[in-house]
Amino acid sequence: MENTIEKRVVHINGNNIYYESFRQHPSSKETIVLLHGFLSSSFSFRRLIPYLINEYNIISIDLPPFGQSGKSRRYKYSYRNLAMTVIQLVENMNLNKIILLGHSMGGQISLNIAHLRPDLIDKVVLLCSSGYLKKSKPQLVLATYLPFSHLIVKKWLERSGLENNLKLVVYNQSIIDEEMADGYLAPFLKEDIFSALAKLIRDREGDLSANILNKIKVPCLLLWGEKDKIVPLEIGKQLQKDLHHSKLIVLKETGHLLPEERPEEVFQYMKEFIED
Repeated sequence: MENTIEKRVVHINGNNIYYESFRQHPSSKETIVLLHGFLSSSFSFRRLIPYLINEYNIISIDLPPFGQSGKSRRYKYSYRNLAMTVIQLVENMNLNKIILLGHSMGGQISLNIAHLRPDLIDKVVLLCSSGYLKKSKPQLVLATYLPFSHLIVKKWLERSGLENNLKLVVYNQSIIDEEMADGYLAPFLKEDIFSALAKLIRDREGDLSANILNKIKVPCLLLWGEKDKIVPLEIGKQLQKDLHHSKLIVLKETGHLLPEERPEEVFQYMKEFIED
């Protein structure tokens, strides 16, 4: 069957939301919704999607303010509100019993959705999910109210450097090429992203507590890179303990960016989990 992709921007919950829909399996019962990580976009799933679309309907969302989604400074960039935005989008598409796949920050948003609306979710796949982060420090929040806070954010990103960041998130650095570098750089070539990022720092609440995680009954598959320097494996092990209906699988010699480094293995583990 020929693969077809629909690219759309819809106004949801006070912001413009960009998503890509691969729905060439009308008879398939499973729709997987992909949620990327911090400073990323749907681009991060480019190597995983070709495997997934052979079996499932796929919706890949650019979480605001990233990718091609809106960067409104009036939008509340808390994880809860981001979760509510995804929920509203899913409901508008008349979807239910979806499978959520969240990478890094997208994993924490997936857990928020599973907590808020378990009735919408069949299963959750977490790829190196963030967890147990505290709320932004008061000094940092106050700094985002400064008139030129967006320039501070921009300078911070420039100092860290795209190449250094990519080397930090992948274990096998031979996969870093010009296409990859350009794809992750593209969203930051427009100035409006930096004001929105300052607002995200201000709005971000802490990650879900262990008490809330304990109450999540949706089955969760945790896939982790053994060499993850961004969200260490210890976080995955603790999440596996606190999510009572979860399973943890560790991929050897793999870093944080699982969809780029191990797309075929991620797909195989996902397929086993979905069909179980």
